[in-house]
Amino acid sequence: MKGVGLVLFIISVWTLASGQDSGHHEEYSKEYIPYDGWYNNRAHPEWGAADGPLTRRAPSHYKDGVYAPSGDDRPNPRKISLETMAGNTGHGSFQKRTALLVFFGQQVVEEILDAQRSGCPPEYFNIKIPKDDPLYDPEGTGTKEIPLLRSRYDQGTTGYSPNNPRQQLNEITPWIDGGLTYGVTKAWADALRLLKSECPSRKDNQDYIYHNETTNATNAVDCRGELASIDDMGHLPARNDIGLPLANPPPPRDYKLKESKRFFRLGNPRGNENPFLLTFGILWFRHHNYLAMKIRERNAGWSDERVYNEARLQNIAVHQKVIMYDWLPQFLGDCESRYNFGNIKCKNYDATRSTNQPLPTYDGYKSAIHPGITHVFQSAAMRFGHTLVPPGVWRRSRVDKATKTCTFFNTTLKTAGGRHELVEQPALRTCNTYWNSIEAIQESDIHPLLMGMASQICEREDNIITPDLRGSVFGFLDFIRRDLMAINIQRGRDHGLPDYNTAREAYGLNKVERFEDINPVLMNMSVPEGAALLQRLRQVHGDDISKLDVWTGGLMETQRQGPGELFREIIRDQFERIRDGDRFWYENRKNGLFTDDEIKEIEETDIKKVILRTNPTMDDDDIQENPFIFTNDSTKKEFCQQPYQLNETDMEECTPPKSFDYFSGSEVSYALTFAFFGLFVIGTVLVMLALGRRYDNTRVRLKKQAAKSTRKGKRTEDFLYASTERISAKETRDIQVKFGPGKLLKIQSPRGQSLRTIDTGKFSKFLICTSYNNGRKTLFIRPDGDVHDLVLDFADEEERSGFMMRFTNFLEKFHISYENSDVSYNQLMEQAVTKSNRDERLKKFFKTALSTVLKVETGKVEETMTNDLARKYIHFEITKREFAEYFNMKPDNLFVNQMFTTADIDNSGSISFREFLDIMIIFTKGKAEDKARLMYNMYDLDGSGEMEISEFRMMLKSMMEMVNQSVDPDQLDNLVVTMLRTQGFEHKNSLTFEDFKCLMADYKDELDNASLENKDLKTFQEVRPKSPEKKSAAAKSDPKVPRSRAYTRIQRARQTVKQYNKEPSSGAPIRPRAQRQTQLQVRVFERKVEEEGTLRHRMRAISNYIQNYRYHIFWLTMYLLVVAGIFAERVYFYSVEREFAGLRRIAGYGVSTTRGAASAMMFTYSSLLVTMCRNTITLLRETFLHRYIPFDSAVTMHRIIAWLALVFTVMHIIGHSVNIYSISTQPIFDLNCLFRDYWRQSHELPKFHYWCWQTITGITGVILTLVIITMYTFALDYARRKVFIWFWWTHQFGYVLVYFFMCLHGSGFLVQRPFFYYFFLGPAILFIFDKLYSVSRNKLEISVINAELLPSQVTHLEFKRPSNFDYKAGQWVRIACLAQSPNEYHPFTLTSAPSEDTLKLHIRAVGPWTINIRNLYNRENLVNNPYPKVYVDGPFGEGHQDWSKYKVAVLVGGGIGVTPFASILKELVQMKQIGTKMECSKVYFLWVTRDQKQYEWLTDIIREVEGVDNNNLLDTHIFITQIFQKFDLRTTMLYVCERHFHKTAGKSLFTGLSAITHFGRPDFQSFFISMCQEHVQCDKFGVFSCGPPPMTTSVEKSCSYLNTFEGPSFIHHYENF
Repeated sequence: MKGVGLVLFIISVWTLASGQDSGHHEEYSKEYIPYDGWYNNRAHPEWGAADGPLTRRAPSHYKDGVYAPSGDDRPNPRKISLETMAGNTGHGSFQKRTALLVFFGQQVVEEILDAQRSGCPPEYFNIKIPKDDPLYDPEGTGTKEIPLLRSRYDQGTTGYSPNNPRQQLNEITPWIDGGLTYGVTKAWADALRLLKSECPSRKDNQDYIYHNETTNATNAVDCRGELASIDDMGHLPARNDIGLPLANPPPPRDYKLKESKRFFRLGNPRGNENPFLLTFGILWFRHHNYLAMKIRERNAGWSDERVYNEARLQNIAVHQKVIMYDWLPQFLGDCESRYNFGNIKCKNYDATRSTNQPLPTYDGYKSAIHPGITHVFQSAAMRFGHTLVPPGVWRRSRVDKATKTCTFFNTTLKTAGGRHELVEQPALRTCNTYWNSIEAIQESDIHPLLMGMASQICEREDNIITPDLRGSVFGFLDFIRRDLMAINIQRGRDHGLPDYNTAREAYGLNKVERFEDINPVLMNMSVPEGAALLQRLRQVHGDDISKLDVWTGGLMETQRQGPGELFREIIRDQFERIRDGDRFWYENRKNGLFTDDEIKEIEETDIKKVILRTNPTMDDDDIQENPFIFTNDSTKKEFCQQPYQLNETDMEECTPPKSFDYFSGSEVSYALTFAFFGLFVIGTVLVMLALGRRYDNTRVRLKKQAAKSTRKGKRTEDFLYASTERISAKETRDIQVKFGPGKLLKIQSPRGQSLRTIDTGKFSKFLICTSYNNGRKTLFIRPDGDVHDLVLDFADEEERSGFMMRFTNFLEKFHISYENSDVSYNQLMEQAVTKSNRDERLKKFFKTALSTVLKVETGKVEETMTNDLARKYIHFEITKREFAEYFNMKPDNLFVNQMFTTADIDNSGSISFREFLDIMIIFTKGKAEDKARLMYNMYDLDGSGEMEISEFRMMLKSMMEMVNQSVDPDQLDNLVVTMLRTQGFEHKNSLTFEDFKCLMADYKDELDNASLENKDLKTFQEVRPKSPEKKSAAAKSDPKVPRSRAYTRIQRARQTVKQYNKEPSSGAPIRPRAQRQTQLQVRVFERKVEEEGTLRHRMRAISNYIQNYRYHIFWLTMYLLVVAGIFAERVYFYSVEREFAGLRRIAGYGVSTTRGAASAMMFTYSSLLVTMCRNTITLLRETFLHRYIPFDSAVTMHRIIAWLALVFTVMHIIGHSVNIYSISTQPIFDLNCLFRDYWRQSHELPKFHYWCWQTITGITGVILTLVIITMYTFALDYARRKVFIWFWWTHQFGYVLVYFFMCLHGSGFLVQRPFFYYFFLGPAILFIFDKLYSVSRNKLEISVINAELLPSQVTHLEFKRPSNFDYKAGQWVRIACLAQSPNEYHPFTLTSAPSEDTLKLHIRAVGPWTINIRNLYNRENLVNNPYPKVYVDGPFGEGHQDWSKYKVAVLVGGGIGVTPFASILKELVQMKQIGTKMECSKVYFLWVTRDQKQYEWLTDIIREVEGVDNNNLLDTHIFITQIFQKFDLRTTMLYVCERHFHKTAGKSLFTGLSAITHFGRPDFQSFFISMCQEHVQCDKFGVFSCGPPPMTTSVEKSCSYLNTFEGPSFIHHYENF
């Protein structure tokens, strides 16, 4: 700070010394008075500098010795004010002091002292208002407080220890150096200057204030060195249209904020407070310009700069003289006649200038004297003038020359603030003029006020304070009227002032032991008023004088002559030090500022001369010789005495106190803002759903277009119509309606799969019901007597009309009658019997039947089947199609035909409840022999009683057809031969039932457990109570049943059903066959386990989990601890270290929470970049670090961090919604302190919408919120599946926007300095380098060598392998197609082996991008064009590449999820061929697929691996999921065929591989358990899965469950698609 001041001083001196005039160099070496007070004292440059600390003569009495306010044991300040300073006003000064002296004293204070600004951050030190306070608490709440902020202090060097307690600051210099007129900075002073040499508008202009003073017109135009004025006329300072930061509280009379532009530019920011203070500001402004005019006339060649500085110098000198030698003696009063209790006798210094001088004669500058303002002077002594302030001020006219009288003005409409009822009130009411100062000035200039104040006697010198100060001084909107006396007391305590007696001792005065000794004159016991005052003073202080504040005690000392001995000594001492310590004092002849003649001229200038100089319309008779005193002595030109002594009851009332809710005006914006956020969330979700729906509609439209295209070229009778069938009110499916062949109406899927067939010839009548509203595009067709209606939705009315025309023509062609009905859409849906309605009835039908058979009792009311419910469905019948659908079979399958015919005893073409019950009993409760006999009879097609070999072959074929499995005829014949040969039946032409039983003997257990899988059976089996095991018995043939052909196969099958239902079968027990030893036995391995649910089991589970995922847990815990530490550090800082500061003081713990959340957000959002550095992660996982850091969990970690970031974001947003509310409820002076970087007009009260929408922090916060909402919405699974491109773009640009606006968000310095870059720079640099590496390689155009469209919508791409492209099996790449979007990358696993020369991908078309890929690489679409080129980015590592690091590895692939394992299997072949040694000794590959033919390319890879796998390294299991569950009767037969074929041919009947084929979904848990027995020595299995989430979740659950027990661990790595 000192260095800055030195530089400014040198620049200032150089500038002044280099002034120019007309281009000629002008030299002068005078050192002008600095603006900021620096270097006044060369030994101590900071002494007297602006913004320097106040000094202490009396010791500080802070409660804690450092900063806590003193006087906590002293009485309530407001109570002291009410009890000791209230009373009747309207009593004139004993010494005839005038109001001009009083308000001149205010401008003196504003010249040397300004410690009113509150500290920053604000510290509240409110004054409690006593209950039932007549002014502030008439309701008697007892909860109100007068707001008061502690003063600003030197935070850098004080307030840290008792040796260096808090020191408040004086924001201006203590020197009398023109700060009131020019300001305390050069910049401020320049803003007040005119800064031009000529003012042409003044020429011959009578409005120019000194038009009569200039000697010629040229002088009038010359305006060098002046301060700026309105229109350059010199009357009033320029308006504040440049935005100087002037004090601008709300005028309490008007109770609203006003623009600061209305004020005049003055040196002191508070110069416009009231018209009386403003009058003196204008007075000295005019005096400067007057002096400049005189200097110009004497020095025509001087520059504007020199004229200005000389005028300023002389103006300051006059001000010094008037204050020190004219005003101060009158203010302090005579010393001789006053009462003095202390041992210091005040004295008058007789001098030539006056007979009542309180200061000794000036004897030169003393550099050792510190001029600093003392605390007791600022907080107590100089406030003595408050007792002299009148409740109002008179204005008057000039003195009439003839009568020597004048007129005193009353209020006008302007000065009454536009209130007509207050017009013609006497004088200007002090309390109602606060911050309305310009009204009176604009109305009548300053001379009526100067003359009025000079004629008005001020209030009496006593303890009574006018209500205009004691209760009605200005405040702020939240408390518009305050008690200045209570504030005086509280301010003293804020500054750590001691008690009254301690202050007396500090100034060498005797202590006062008793209250009555303070002022025996004022508290004269013989006078009732004196006795009453003494009683109240004692009572309020508890008769303890040690609790008396300096201000109260000093005020009580007040005597007729003026301030008491304490205040007089404090004031005298202060002004003496100001004078003697000022190097630039006008009497100091050593500073070279003035000549003796100039000093003499200054000495001869008094306040009257200044007034007359600045008011040319006044003459010598208009004001008395000494305007500070009015004795009504005409010899002293005291002609115009005030009409009467003003009393507050004679004038308008002070406007009452009011409070203000600063949040008012923010309610709407607050509600709308957060409503907007909520609606934006909803809107974003709706947009996402709409885009998803558009995607679905696009697919539907494409399907419809494809369907329409199929109509072209079709025969009339085979015409197709695309439509949408409404299965229920909410569920639909796309269909095609085909007319023909013949009378058939076929409903099929877009792919041609038959869904329903309506034989119109079987129905006598059709009902066609259409809707006449809701787009007129819906209808239903009801065949009379059919099970349910056909409800169709069309694209539009035209489509529906075309279909109806075609359908009615179709019916008429075959002479089938129909009836039309047109109803509303709602009525149509109510009347329609949709497929969903029928399915619901069927569901209840089958549920009732199964409940009856199994006697299930689940305890749930809705599942308990009662007899009433059974009777309800006793007459309900189902069709053959419904029967087939229920068992997931085709209606035309031979097995379905045979079983349906068997069940349909009455040959009605449908099965009743009773008939269905009979057939289900066999399949759910029957023994193996019963089921075998039923099968035997069903397939004895010719009813001969024996099953021909051809019929046996047909049975096996129908079983395979049921599950869409096709087998080569030769293989099927070979299967039949081997099965017969096994039992020695190869020479038989037919099989008896006993022969059939022998064939099935090895599979008796399977048959015993076999049933028919259906939609409800599994649910019932899960709750079916366990029964004791029963030994199966071979059913004996009934000898009474003849074996003639008279009994057909159907009759025998039905007889089996009847016999079983009549009497249970019995027979000799049959021992279960021994389980055949296989390479991998799926059975429960006996391991040491604890019972589930026990404490020991849970502890074991936790221990195993920690062991298996110890590194994951460690790093996640470390990350969470770091995040928690960052969050907690900020919370602690703002909760404890900044508890009483800044926003923490306003918003409480909300700031702590939001700052903690903000820091956590910075860290989490920054660390997200690390998880996206794919190349870095791939590189690091190849180092030793992969042993300790789970790099493969980067994606999972990314999601965890993202969720953490979202949580902290929500916390931050919610917290700031409360914080901004709190900010919006704060006074403007608090906000000016807290948010100095947010500039605003002083009349503008910042509302919520300002903070939220008009600040850099607020608007960036809004943008960030919207961006994050968008990013997270489109990161949902639904968006990634439906509108991946939106997910991709919102993330690409979203991250850029997030980081950009987070940087801007902190740049607003709203709460603290930004430090986001601390968290961001490291991850950002790493990510940029990682991205640059990707860009360096992913923009190389790579040619596609081959493309092949495979079944199941799989596209095979093969492209050139870039040089230096090294990868491992199981890794993946990102590709972008140049023919689509070159910047849109999608990840796919490589299916090629690392040893291959090309790269291969298998891409399934499931989304828009992959569907387009399939179309782009369709050779039919390319014609003769080459394949589109691609960009490749990668490779990137993931967990599957570590398969070889486990002794036993399990690979589980589902659907297209087999792609990483294709590469692994190829690598396995390569490693086998070259004899590579590896840690892995066994690999299990589990391929889960609906149909092995979907991915025949993988079958070829497996076959190749099996060809070189001589050491039985690979064990492959194929699970065909479209097959029924294992113990389904149909699946049992497939197992029979598969095992027979595998036993004889060494390969699968269905795949042709050595791999074992299973029918149904794998039971991973039992499979993993069996591995434990197979590999007893293995303590860790590596499980790698890739496929749909349900499959990987099932694997994860199985691994997690087994890891809860003691034994080997299953380490699971998975990827979903």
